[in-house]
Amino acid sequence: MTETPHPMYTAHADTLARALTAIAERGYWSAYPESPSPRVYGETAAAQGEAAFRALLGNRYPLDQPGTVDWVATEASPFGVDLGVSYPHGDVDALVTAARAALPAWRDAGPQTRVGVCAEILARLHANIFELANAVQFTSGQAFVMAFQAGGAHALDRALEALAYAYAEMSRHPGTAEWEKPAGKGDPLRMSKTFHVVPRGVALVIGCNTFPTWNSYPGLFASLATGNPVVVKPHPGAVLPLAITVRIAREVLAEAGFDPNLVLLAVEAPGERIASTLALRPEVRIVDFTGSTEYGDWLEANARQATVYTEKAGVNTIVVDSTDDFAGLCRNLGFSLTLYSGQMCTTPQNILVPAGGISTDQGHKSLDEVAAGIAAAVGKLTADPARAVEFTGAIVNDGVLARLAEVGGDVVLESRAIDHPTHPAAVVRTPTIVKLAADAVDTYGREWFGPISFVVATDSTAHSLDIFRETVGRKGALTAAVYSTDEKVLDAAEEAAVDAGVHLSCNLTGQVFVNQSAAFSDFHASGANPAANAALTDGAYVAGRFRIVQSRRHL
Repeated sequence: MTETPHPMYTAHADTLARALTAIAERGYWSAYPESPSPRVYGETAAAQGEAAFRALLGNRYPLDQPGTVDWVATEASPFGVDLGVSYPHGDVDALVTAARAALPAWRDAGPQTRVGVCAEILARLHANIFELANAVQFTSGQAFVMAFQAGGAHALDRALEALAYAYAEMSRHPGTAEWEKPAGKGDPLRMSKTFHVVPRGVALVIGCNTFPTWNSYPGLFASLATGNPVVVKPHPGAVLPLAITVRIAREVLAEAGFDPNLVLLAVEAPGERIASTLALRPEVRIVDFTGSTEYGDWLEANARQATVYTEKAGVNTIVVDSTDDFAGLCRNLGFSLTLYSGQMCTTPQNILVPAGGISTDQGHKSLDEVAAGIAAAVGKLTADPARAVEFTGAIVNDGVLARLAEVGGDVVLESRAIDHPTHPAAVVRTPTIVKLAADAVDTYGREWFGPISFVVATDSTAHSLDIFRETVGRKGALTAAVYSTDEKVLDAAEEAAVDAGVHLSCNLTGQVFVNQSAAFSDFHASGANPAANAALTDGAYVAGRFRIVQSRRHL
């Protein structure tokens, strides 16, 4: 049985085909321009997007959903902007019931139609990218360009990547087959077989505060494309970006002839813990979560009726052995530590350096000189407040400030407050760098989320690799890097990374940074260490969201 192409699939067939090619080739490709330049998006796009965002402030968000019992507002902008947006607070039973009722027609539409409709949702989100970027900026604390790129263009790329993997997995087997088996002297046995792609059930996406779209879009669109209705539960501090997403998704689904309740927003009142309530519902068969190790572990242990995909905390590590570009090493690491005030799950934390120093193109550098070089690069980026805030953004919550106050040791670079020139109420902090001995594992052996990094004095590069293997094996990591002019060291680091199950970058001294990854080429997380049980994005990330059910009849 051949699926009749839906108009939305036809409209996006070329983009989907290019995405399928991209995940197979793993080269550079992006469907959504990352520059917010007027030359790319037009002279009026930025102003119109900001105006659309401003029009939402202080109002009820225009979202009509079943089961709304009251309205809640929980966001506080890290930039000190009064958001005042309230959202429909729904009855959990009503939301789950509505989602389940929407499933059968969406399932029966078939993979091609579902992927086409999802691609149209992405196109509509792209058309509203400036509104979305403002929402990400003022809820997460990211500077605008980063919010536009990570929260807009790159999030859309990751969503499209998930669609490509979902379509590839769903179309791996034919929809129908004719089976014929010889039966001796009699007529052969003949059967017609039909293979149905069957969704698992209701999917739950639990959003995070720092990257509300980038971390949510892969799971949302992987589940929706594979036939599952999705309940989106935003972080209380970053509701607006996902509310915009849900609104646009519902509009497209309705236009395509489907029940808009395939995508629902589930906001929580203070202290309600609606994520836990939803995660344990028997109807919820898929859970996607980004956030703390503690809650991720709880979901994995308790949401037993569901397939649970988690990205949790880790201890990202840099091994420094030697370099032929010391200035480039310092600039590259300085930028990585400064970007979004270290509030990225991929930001380096532990920088392992032999106590005896390293060889460089500038001659031998002591451990103190290595630490000072990285600190100087951070200092240069953050010296001018107007320039600094475009890298640092603002501090997302009080937990980051508490960790900054708690950290101790031999301080190489003090964190300092910066006055934001545009948003006086913004809370801005520059990175701190602390020097530690190798035996201070109780300190550097756990995650310090935020602008906090440690230069750890080790006995040797071999000792550094041992520490790297042990801490990442025990606590997990999303990124790792090594600097060395010795191929044997690079090979040993790669072997250690494979053992620990973490992605490795080697000798980054230019405009590629360890805490950034490219959709369609780089995998984000591996699922092979405690920091995450899944990777964005591979076949395993999507294949568990559906099953194949067959029927057969005699011919």
